[in-house]
Amino acid sequence: MKGLTLATQTPALVLGIETTCDETAAAVVERQADGSGRILSNIVYSQNDDHAPFGGVVPEIAARAHIDLLDGLVANAMKEAGLNFNQLTGVAAAAGPGLIGGVIVGLTTAKAIAMVHNTPLIAVNHLEAHALTPRLTCALAFPYCLFLASGGHTQIVAVLGVGQYVRLGTTVDDAMGEAFDKVAKMLGLPYPGGPQVEQAAAEGNPKRFAFPRPMLGRPDANFSLSGLKTAVRNEADRLAPLESQDVADICASFQAAVLESAKDRLGTGLRLFEEKFGPPRALVAAGGVAANQAIRGALQDVAAKAQTTLIVPPPALCTDNGAMIAWAGAERLALGMLDQLDAAPRARWRLDGDETTPDRGVQSRAKF
Repeated sequence: MKGLTLATQTPALVLGIETTCDETAAAVVERQADGSGRILSNIVYSQNDDHAPFGGVVPEIAARAHIDLLDGLVANAMKEAGLNFNQLTGVAAAAGPGLIGGVIVGLTTAKAIAMVHNTPLIAVNHLEAHALTPRLTCALAFPYCLFLASGGHTQIVAVLGVGQYVRLGTTVDDAMGEAFDKVAKMLGLPYPGGPQVEQAAAEGNPKRFAFPRPMLGRPDANFSLSGLKTAVRNEADRLAPLESQDVADICASFQAAVLESAKDRLGTGLRLFEEKFGPPRALVAAGGVAANQAIRGALQDVAAKAQTTLIVPPPALCTDNGAMIAWAGAERLALGMLDQLDAAPRARWRLDGDETTPDRGVQSRAKF
């Protein structure tokens, strides 16, 4: 392998591969000498239709689809970027956390490309890719506070540098995306559930049901959504059979409870950030849940109260994609933070290594 240890500030062209859940994705990103980034290609194939009949992601189906799709997507990403493999400076793949079958497919493909073309390999933490995305979209400087709501994860993280993360809060049970998906399923809404709950909530009365606001006022910045989800189930069972307005009102009341809880938890997280590291340069929202417009509005309120800026990447870069993997690889490549061909795929992979908050890993990968 070439260039395993030397850091470089020269321009870099990195292929990124993402297969941790049910999006098969490949992209090429250029990191320029001044640290700015440019997306040359970003191709994502969603398997939503394959998993919709089951009401959630089936790991075996996802892994087989990655096998069938990935080579073609990589070829198309390279073609769209106008490059051949010998022009790449590095190849990056999401090595976890995620559904292990899919992770193996993407990482093995990246290893094969790296070995055949004698190109550096970067095994990327999927969560780090979300954390670094705002540096691709708007060249955000460190440090900043990250609200990461992606798949089976809901975390508040201090992003201090590449590879330098301190987790300030996390969920102690369900992740936010999981809670939205489970509520959708219990109400009979189609998969993926998150957008369906948001859509139904827009037609509902958020004050009809007094659902609990978990963890409100706690001195830590942790989340809990299991009790809220149970309260929704109990109300739905009490009203069964549900009319369409019942569904809309439950969704609106559930979403209102999530928003109030999230605002409180994030306010506490930002306070803890400032106590530990000084004022953050921004509050960043990443992950598929950040596509919810009501949640974005709540985050804007939190940022304004904390006198900081809210940054949310474009929707296509909030959900899983190859460009964020390529960019994280490029950031690591510039610092000489590379991997050998024996890099292991991981179903669980903490973004930080120091905090004592619970590590739930990936219980499931919710779709928002």
